[in-house]
Amino acid sequence: MQNMLTIISNALCRITGRNVGAQTVSELLIDLSEYVNLTSPAAPALATTQRQPPKPPPGARVVVSRSFADFTPQATFDIKKCDLHRLEDGPPLKAELTRDQGLQYYRTMQTVRRMELKADQLYKQKIIRGFCHLYDGQEACAAGIEAAITPSDHLITAYRAHGYTFTRGVAIKEILAELTGRKGGVAKGKGGSMHMYAPHFYGGNGIVGAQVPLGAGIALACQYQGNNQICVTLYGDGAANQGQLFESFNMAALWKLPCIFICENNKYGMGTSVERASASTDYYKRGDYIPGIRVDGMDVLCVREATKFAADHCRSGKGPIIMELQTYRYHGHSMSDPGVSYRTREEIQEVRSKSDPISMLKERMLSHNMASVEEFKEIDIEIRKEVEDAAQFATSDPEPPLEELCNHIFYNSPPLEVRGTHPWAKLKSIS
Repeated sequence: MQNMLTIISNALCRITGRNVGAQTVSELLIDLSEYVNLTSPAAPALATTQRQPPKPPPGARVVVSRSFADFTPQATFDIKKCDLHRLEDGPPLKAELTRDQGLQYYRTMQTVRRMELKADQLYKQKIIRGFCHLYDGQEACAAGIEAAITPSDHLITAYRAHGYTFTRGVAIKEILAELTGRKGGVAKGKGGSMHMYAPHFYGGNGIVGAQVPLGAGIALACQYQGNNQICVTLYGDGAANQGQLFESFNMAALWKLPCIFICENNKYGMGTSVERASASTDYYKRGDYIPGIRVDGMDVLCVREATKFAADHCRSGKGPIIMELQTYRYHGHSMSDPGVSYRTREEIQEVRSKSDPISMLKERMLSHNMASVEEFKEIDIEIRKEVEDAAQFATSDPEPPLEELCNHIFYNSPPLEVRGTHPWAKLKSIS
């Protein structure tokens, strides 16, 4: 079949004097129809019409490939204005997006979505146990932040950490294997959902708000080393009333630390709405003397532009800045929370239908001819396969052996003995 396509394509090249390189039957049909148009008496009139592939016979499925030249390479979009605190100017009201960027953001967010849905499935099958907090619905936060900082910048977050573990460069199979407690996991199966780490990524922290002073410390290290790096320190609206946050804000402001404090406000701290938990829900103003911005956290372009603005603020030596990302989680607080006892299913569905971050980006790109529906479907199929393969690894990889239990307690120390489950059992620990 391929030889026949080559022969006919070469013949068309000789007849028309044009470069014809059909690789599929549908492409050959398009080239043939163009040749007919060019050689017909009505060619001048037809040349201005949009080329259309021949209609397939009833029941036949013809896939028409499109050249990259058919798509808009770059477009500018209006984005929602950010609310400002102690700032004269804020992020721009327009955002440029290239086709490649858009496809990358879509792939990132869709991968996180599929990975979290697979984690949900594995948890319900009792393959994942213990604590598990899912990130679906909030994907624009992780994708937008990562698009605005460099791999050498630092990031620390709370226990809803799977999305950031992926955007910081960890493979899906290592994340899922960590969730299932296998030795191929990113923390060798000993950290689980809340404790994943990577270069310049410090977890995954289980204690509410405890990562915030750690993030300030990382920013202090950046300042001390003079490496022009920043630290992105994330926390949720449920942690926003913790005293340690305000202590960290105070030190960061005094020392002008290059730290972006980001509150991911997903409207509920566990099962309590922000209105019932906070006297003031303007989390971006909570730093008082620290500048702040409130951002649409469901729009990846809004998050990207706001994070770029905040990063430039920190790198210029102006000190810390606070960002509030208004977002929404589709699952409950954790897998033990059905998520519908304190909010209605209709509320969740309304957010899904009006503000879903993946759908919003997809519709923007389609409306500006930056990609095709078929292209998005192909990406979805690739991601589904990748996640399924990762789940297969995460359920077949062996668990870490018992002698690994006490290893890596300290970063660097000579071997030591650790008491086991009963007084006469001793385990060797190495770093």
